Amino acid sequence: MAYIEFKDICKSYDGQNQILKNIHLDIEEGELVTLLGPSGCGKSTLLRSLAGLEQIDSGRIILDGEDIADVPVKKRGIGMVFQQYSLFQNMNVEDNIAFGLKIAKMDKNQMKEKVQRAIEMVDLIGKEKSYPSELSGGQQQRVAIARAIVMEPKVLLLDEPLSAIDAKLRRELQEKIKRVQKELKITTIFVTHDQDEAMIMSDKIHLMKNGIIEQSGNPVELYTHPVSKFAAEFIGHYNILDNQQLKTLLPKHNFNNHYYAIRPETILLQTEPIQDSNMYVFEAVVNHYISRGNVLRYTLSCHDVIIKSEALFRSFTLFDEGQKVYVGIEPHNILEIRD
Repeated sequence: MAYIEFKDICKSYDGQNQILKNIHLDIEEGELVTLLGPSGCGKSTLLRSLAGLEQIDSGRIILDGEDIADVPVKKRGIGMVFQQYSLFQNMNVEDNIAFGLKIAKMDKNQMKEKVQRAIEMVDLIGKEKSYPSELSGGQQQRVAIARAIVMEPKVLLLDEPLSAIDAKLRRELQEKIKRVQKELKITTIFVTHDQDEAMIMSDKIHLMKNGIIEQSGNPVELYTHPVSKFAAEFIGHYNILDNQQLKTLLPKHNFNNHYYAIRPETILLQTEPIQDSNMYVFEAVVNHYISRGNVLRYTLSCHDVIIKSEALFRSFTLFDEGQKVYVGIEPHNILEIRD
């Protein structure tokens, strides 16, 4: 039995707009799981249903062997951190973190120890007496995380907590959240629409689309073996080709599936003919390229079929716009996918 079980969860608004469609999902104890998907796919609704902030229409939610669908929010033992920090502006860092413990009437000495431990875990030592207005956005979000973990919840829910923070701070907070989660071994569900963030953070990813789970797996599985056009387009920068386009590139080979996906970084480019007999090869022309840090992204054309290739930024791999190149793809990197 999984630690968290969503069983046939349905949720709609106004009896018409169905947000969750018979969701079945198991989460193991101690995992950091990400619900990934575009806006409106149902990921936050599923999270809020677990927290008790949304009432499901049908189905069961099991937490640690107990059906909690009708359990009040305060008795579910769940901590939640939102995109908005929601800190008390008239309280300093210590008091914000201690708020829930005070409500629970915890012994003062024990409370002080727990608050200090939480402050250490989120690297806010020296900021104990600071007020929210004196903190950066990243520091305020760390206070919100500390306030949640200090209560030792059964489950920690993070609803796009880093989306309002700049890129550098996001990376730092991603590392801190993952470190704290592993140290506490707390079952954590993270919601995001950012596939890079999901890849970095997760033990397991559940990709959602229109109220269903489109694909589940660890980050490597989802990135290397997408099952559908949606998964391939959302998780990576795949080339999505139908069988006619692929036959245009490789007329000597048979392709009977309707759609195929090819990762750009698996495509070899050379100025000389490719001699490897284990590769599918064809000729193309470089339309243009852009630099993304240490990666060059090429757009190529071959008989009106456009494909993209990526290579590490090295001087000997540079190709000019309009240049003819030889393209090589290993057969196992041409993946069959469904619509």
